[in-house]
This record gives sequence, structure tokens and C-alpha cells, in this order.
Amino acid sequence: METDRKLLLDRRSLLLGSAVLGSAAALGVAAPPRAAAAVPGFPTFQRVGAALDKSALAYNPTGELIFPSVRNVAGRVQNPLGSWYMYYAPHDAPGGICLAYADSLDGPWREYSGNPVISRTWSPHYSVSHVSSPHAVWNAADGRIYLYFHGENTTTRVASSADGRSFTYEGTVLTTAMLPSDVTETSYARVFPHPTKSDTQIMLFMGAQAGTRKIFIGWSNRLTSGWQFKPQPLISPAAGEGGQLSGAHYWSRNGGGHVVYHSGSGSIHVADVGTSFDRENHLGVLYTEPQATRAAAPSFAEEGGRLYMFYEAGQRGNTNIAVARTS
Repeated sequence: METDRKLLLDRRSLLLGSAVLGSAAALGVAAPPRAAAAVPGFPTFQRVGAALDKSALAYNPTGELIFPSVRNVAGRVQNPLGSWYMYYAPHDAPGGICLAYADSLDGPWREYSGNPVISRTWSPHYSVSHVSSPHAVWNAADGRIYLYFHGENTTTRVASSADGRSFTYEGTVLTTAMLPSDVTETSYARVFPHPTKSDTQIMLFMGAQAGTRKIFIGWSNRLTSGWQFKPQPLISPAAGEGGQLSGAHYWSRNGGGHVVYHSGSGSIHVADVGTSFDRENHLGVLYTEPQATRAAAPSFAEEGGRLYMFYEAGQRGNTNIAVARTS
């Protein structure tokens, strides 16, 4: 498509209408425990509560919410419902990409009445058991949100929208056929600006290789096509990481060159990969969930000088979206 040439970026176990949900402080526990010291040079996050009350949601087919993606939409999308949009999804069938909105990262977060905004059947493009793991990218060049999601676990797709609610299907961007034959899953993708190439974006995603889930990387100078993928994993599990990795997020702060991800151990970790993505130095644990025993799929946003981390909390099948922030 013509705009592609101008596009610049401004699993499972690893893993209302409008019921108004309380502020992060109101939803948090009294005097929540502070997380252990973070990796040197990285901030310390403290849990403040759940973003969504699952019992109040109009669309909640499986009782699980995963993979939040939070974006500031004020002055960007057409007729925004609030200053912030958060995309999330169940994982188990039927899945469905959902939207919540708020005027502050502290909430209250409200469920969009039209959920799911993307479902498991989109004729004539696909019909699958589920769609999940949304990741939103705002593209200033054409004023649209590009939303990546998987369904099935072998395929990552993308759709775009001017208002963040009504989407146009843009196609498939990643399948297992694009990786070595022993990679049997390609999902949980997130897309970020390349740290040193202004016309390029990178994609971090989970690939299940010979039974082990690892972090892989791809790159393109367009959001909807032209993706190339490194056949070797970018990050493989190290000692103390539970043997499995997923939910990678590029960390552009601290000079860049770091990836934050969750592991089979239940914690969120950091690795130094360099701005050329040519090394793999495991730095340790960034965050451990103080209540639900598992933290995964982090997404970061900043407001009022504070950095917020939205993430899925809890064991597989009973997850919710939690919020932690710096002091």
C-alpha cells in the first residue's frame, strides 16, 4: 500500500457497556509490598492493583485476561473515548481482541461496549479457533493504529484503524513457514522502532523451537509487509528462567539495547542484546509479582513523570491485568 513507504513508528502457560472501575490506588491492596531491587540501572516497580474487574466485564468468555498493550491516543485517533487505550484479550477459544479506555493511567478503566473489536472469524480473511495477544503501534505518517495479534499460534496478523475501534484487515506478517522447520509456534509479537535506523522497525516474538519457547526478532521498513526474520533465536532461556521465555518488550530507555520478557520461572527478566541485536547477556529479574505468583507480558507507558507497567498477573487460565509503577 502507498502509505507503507512512509510508515515511521513515533501462550498460554508461559506465559459495562461500562462498569466503572476504581482508580489504581483503590484497586490495590493496602500498603502493597515493594518489589525486590531491580536490575542495576533499571527502575523498581511497585504493584498498585488490577486495571480491570473481571467480574464486571460484559465480554469475558474464559475468565482470563492477558497481554495488555497501552497507548496514548489523545489528539491522535478519531473521536477518542479517553486519553489512553488498552488492548487485551482472553487466550483460550474464542479469544477476541478487546479494548478498555481511561483518561489517566491510574484509571478508572472502562470496558468498550463493542468488544471484541477483532474476533476469531473475519470473513473472508480467516476463521480460527481464537485470536489473542494484541500489540498496538501508533503511526503518525498516516494517523492510524496498527494492531498485531495472533491466531492460530502459528500466525501473526495485523489490522489498522483510524479510531482504534473499527479495524481494516491488513494481512499476515509472520508464520512458522518463515522460520526454520523446528519452530512450531510464532506468536506474542510486539513491534518497536529500531534504535538506530529511523526507517526500520523490529518485531520481537515468541518462537517455540524443539519444545522450548525463545525470543526471536524480525525487521521491516513497513508495518504491514516486507518482514524478514533472523532464523536463530535472539534470547534463549538461561539458568533460573524456568526453561521457557515469551512476552518480549523492547526497552528503549537506558540507552536502549535491552529486552524485557517473562520466563517460566514466573518473573520478568532483562537481557542486554545491544542496539545491533548481536549479543545476549542475561541481567536478571526486573520484577516479581507480589500477589499472584506470576507476572508476564509487560507493556510500559509514562505519565506525570512516572513509568507504569501493565502486565498479566496470575497463573494460566486465571490471569488478570495488573498495574505497577515507579515511585
